[in-house]
Amino acid sequence: MLAGMTPITAPDLARRRLLKTGLQTSLAVGSAPLFIRHALANTAADVERFALGLASGCPRPDRMVLWTRLTGADLPAQVEVKWELAEDEAFSKIAASGSEQAVAADAHSVHAEPSGLRPDRWYWYRFTALGARSSVGRTRTAPAPDATVARLNFAITSCQRWDHGLYTAWGDLAQQQELDVVLFLGDYIYESAAGAAPVPGQRSHQGGLCRSLADYRQRYAQYKSDPLLQAAHARAPWIITWDDHEVDNDWAGDSSQGLESDFPQRRVAAAKAYWEHMPFPKAMRPRGHEIRLYAHYDWGNLARIIMLDDRQWRDPQVCPKPGRGGSNTVALQDCPAFADPKRTLLGSTQERWLAQSWDASRPWNLLGQQTLMSRMNWQENPDKQGIYWTDGWDGYPLARQRLLNDLAARQLPNAVVLGGDVHANYVSDLKADFDDPKSAVLATEFCGTSITSQGLDQTRINRALPHNPHIKYGRSDQHGYVRFALQAGRLDAELRSVQSLWLPGSPVEVSARFSVEAGKPGAQQVG
Repeated sequence: MLAGMTPITAPDLARRRLLKTGLQTSLAVGSAPLFIRHALANTAADVERFALGLASGCPRPDRMVLWTRLTGADLPAQVEVKWELAEDEAFSKIAASGSEQAVAADAHSVHAEPSGLRPDRWYWYRFTALGARSSVGRTRTAPAPDATVARLNFAITSCQRWDHGLYTAWGDLAQQQELDVVLFLGDYIYESAAGAAPVPGQRSHQGGLCRSLADYRQRYAQYKSDPLLQAAHARAPWIITWDDHEVDNDWAGDSSQGLESDFPQRRVAAAKAYWEHMPFPKAMRPRGHEIRLYAHYDWGNLARIIMLDDRQWRDPQVCPKPGRGGSNTVALQDCPAFADPKRTLLGSTQERWLAQSWDASRPWNLLGQQTLMSRMNWQENPDKQGIYWTDGWDGYPLARQRLLNDLAARQLPNAVVLGGDVHANYVSDLKADFDDPKSAVLATEFCGTSITSQGLDQTRINRALPHNPHIKYGRSDQHGYVRFALQAGRLDAELRSVQSLWLPGSPVEVSARFSVEAGKPGAQQVG
């Protein structure tokens, strides 16, 4: 077996076929779109060469990235993988084709980059290698930058911890939603070791805490083995950024929660495995421990999507627990470092890039980033000035103020901040001054809950909401995703929640609906 590769064993094959059968039931395959039915097809009975599915991402008007990773214990060091991109799901009209060399040094991952494509249209794609053919995925190009676009349908998703629930939300997204693009805002994997033996019917992580390249590769392979996640990838292109758990809980630059001296090398392994398993172009291959993730995408003349990275270049969190790095929850008056104007969450280079990336020529600017931007005061003691969690924007309040001041100065017509990380649904007003009820609302925030990852008890959030009147909605007892429909004059949001995380095929319900009218920042609950 090649170094760093994870063998696909007979029990794995049996389990995946059972999972695939369950997916066929939960997605009602007979009525699912044809490409979803293709995605469930078993193309290699003995050795599954494409057991981790396929994906697409980084959609541009003339190109995108197509991804897969070959599997099997007997893979040669180098394998030719052919790919096809078609204008129809029967593959009768091929728009582009080519081949890539999948090599052991990159975990036999494939990052194909068809170009010269037509803007604003759907395509279908597949891979072939070693006598096996992959499932079929559907993807699309973005509209031309100056094209008139009536609508953008998208979802925000994050935090899919394997051992906290089944991926029912992904099944709902794959079957029920007609989306142009999926924004994934971090925590694709969790690096933690397996916990205690799970309850029957539940699942646990394979292996220990991820430290080496082989560890991270194995963890991605485990997560990507889930057929519901595979179906969601096959449904539409993704635009992706990471958060902490793709590397280590609460990491900040070269500082880990455990203050490990060898953490920079661990970052090298984590960044490489991350690139290997995401639909990123070859140009995004990490350079050592750094990978350039921040970018913007224009959706015709309707919207600019800006994606940030708040992990690689941030300053370490203020006032950590003794002998530890990472986050803490501390009173403002007990931690003067909160007020240090030099501290940054994005890094100075990315801050300048963001300031230049806002686009006043389009009706909407959508800022995808990892966490809750609105201030969240956990104060219960009236003698304290405020109590804040230091890992999010609250730990970098003057960096947040710089961002909001820049928004105000540019007078953008409609800015919407999108986040994840905190395992709860929050809908908030972003204000110039959170302490002033009359302060102007500068932007609207939707911080989406987790796919599965557990969060704080709802009673704690209920106690905090009175101290945070700019937060209009806060629920940690919901897990799923947020679905959006954007038009020039209106943004509609639907918070979709799984009723039971461990019940296969659990119903998914609409927990709340909100809308934002163009020119009127701040979301209003509908119904």
